[in-house]
Amino acid sequence: MRGFGITIGAVVAALIVLALVMIGLPTYNVYSKQMQGKAAYEQAVQDRRIRVLEAQAALDSATLTARAEVARARGTNEANRIMAESLGGPENYLRWAYIDMLRETSDKAGRETIYIPTEAGMPVLEAGRVAGRQNAE
Repeated sequence: MRGFGITIGAVVAALIVLALVMIGLPTYNVYSKQMQGKAAYEQAVQDRRIRVLEAQAALDSATLTARAEVARARGTNEANRIMAESLGGPENYLRWAYIDMLRETSDKAGRETIYIPTEAGMPVLEAGRVAGRQNAE
């Protein structure tokens, strides 16, 4: 009889454990789903914060880049004004800029350009081209 009591006790204990599992499993599933939902919500909030911070950084970068461009343009404007005044006006500045451009392009091409003004104040190359066009007409 003693073996029978242990068997009944084991069966009752197994039934109790089974009942607890059957009651606890749905409760655990609900709890697990709640935790997954909270984790997904926190992840979405964190992702949104990251996107907002990235957008703010892009805006700050664009603003600072624009300020730098404006400062660079003002500096260029001031430099051009000073250069034009020191050369005796805008026409002389443009003439100097043209001569400088000829020098730079000849340096890059590996050839030498000689600037010789004529009565019209144009380089000989340009004067010859204009004269050739006038003769053709």
